[in-house]
Amino acid sequence: MGRSSILDGNRFDISQATGLDPHSRALVDRRIAALGTSYRLFYRRPVHLVRGSGTRLYDADGNEYLDAYNNVASVGHCNPAVVSAVSQQLSKLSTHSRYLQDSVVEYAEQLLGTFPAVLDRVMFTNSGSEANDLALRVARHVTGGTGVVVTAEAYHGTTALCAEVSPSAGGPNDLPDNVIAVAPPDSYRVGDGASVGEQFASRIRDAFALLSERGHRPAAFLADSIFSSDGVFPSRDVLHRAYAAAHVAGAVVIADEVQPGFARVGHAFWGFALDNAVPDIVTLGKPMGNGVPVAAMVATSSVLDSFGRDIPYFNTFGGSSVPIAAAQAVLTEIVEQDLAGNAEKVGSILRDDLDELSTRFEEIGDIRSAGIYFGVEMVTDRTTRTPAIDFTADLINACRDIGLLISVCGPTSSTLKIRPMLTYSPADARLLVERLADALSTVRLARTVHK
Repeated sequence: MGRSSILDGNRFDISQATGLDPHSRALVDRRIAALGTSYRLFYRRPVHLVRGSGTRLYDADGNEYLDAYNNVASVGHCNPAVVSAVSQQLSKLSTHSRYLQDSVVEYAEQLLGTFPAVLDRVMFTNSGSEANDLALRVARHVTGGTGVVVTAEAYHGTTALCAEVSPSAGGPNDLPDNVIAVAPPDSYRVGDGASVGEQFASRIRDAFALLSERGHRPAAFLADSIFSSDGVFPSRDVLHRAYAAAHVAGAVVIADEVQPGFARVGHAFWGFALDNAVPDIVTLGKPMGNGVPVAAMVATSSVLDSFGRDIPYFNTFGGSSVPIAAAQAVLTEIVEQDLAGNAEKVGSILRDDLDELSTRFEEIGDIRSAGIYFGVEMVTDRTTRTPAIDFTADLINACRDIGLLISVCGPTSSTLKIRPMLTYSPADARLLVERLADALSTVRLARTVHK
């Protein structure tokens, strides 16, 4: 296996464990003994978290961190409305979806109301991995094919089927013969939106043609709607071209919204809606339950009906009482508190402040954003646009040390992935940029001293 960009880009190196305080070192050793070696921890000095509240996390020593990365607690850590809904449901009924219950139907109807009308069916799962796994099964059933096109640093989950279409988990050389990874629509290095979109569509056409030459009939084009793991490339002139290319090839289009979905991108609500594009299937995950495992696959009836007729589906916890209560509370919070509007407002403040920050730090090569989701690409030189790999690694650890949690993405782990929750305030946004500026100054000074 190759290096995993999504798991190793901000990885704690166990060989450095001797530098930890005695309690942390002992906990790391116990963790490895009990959980094995596949798990990864963040940062050069792992953070030992014990509590969360709103936009903040707290470690075992009482230190406070501004959370600008956690994709699970979309409406804030320990959101009171979600906590109350889950507690009440646990005290009343907790059972699966093969009994008639009002809640799962009511939630399904409200969730579907956030999508284009043609996306009119929903099936519930436990995780985004399961949702993507199910989506691939549906695509294979509908097309009769097995060929899948994804992007070069895509991450779509942990099931066997999803791992096969997740090059960021181990690299494109580890993909099976029926999967091809194409370069993402890199707006930083290609040019204007139209040329980026056409080049991306051309790569998709060529990939499906190659799959057919290999004997694999097209099944699916599967992509995160803002290419979160590839480096964050929100699009307003790319997806509709890509979807058209996939459809011409005979493939089903699957939009992975596990990272950008549920208003992270603002009023559009879903990443694909930024480009007025409509996929055949949409997969949802982490932010859906604010910490309670719940996910879903939304699809058009034209794609899903034959699968439903031919293949019975049941998921013990997917669509069960308690996860649905959590999901309902999250959606209600987003709608009633206008958190999509808040993502637009606070995202605009954050964007302006980051733009200003880039005038002071030439290491910031590009800033890409939609709503409150950001990719900030770090470079060693703005002319050559060479990725600042070591600088970025130092930077995210400096952020950690001064109380700001962010991480990285992209093939060289040189793009900051900044993913604040929907409940961020303007003050939170300004604090984020203030701490990032401090970290940038710290790293710049340290590297100057050590030259």
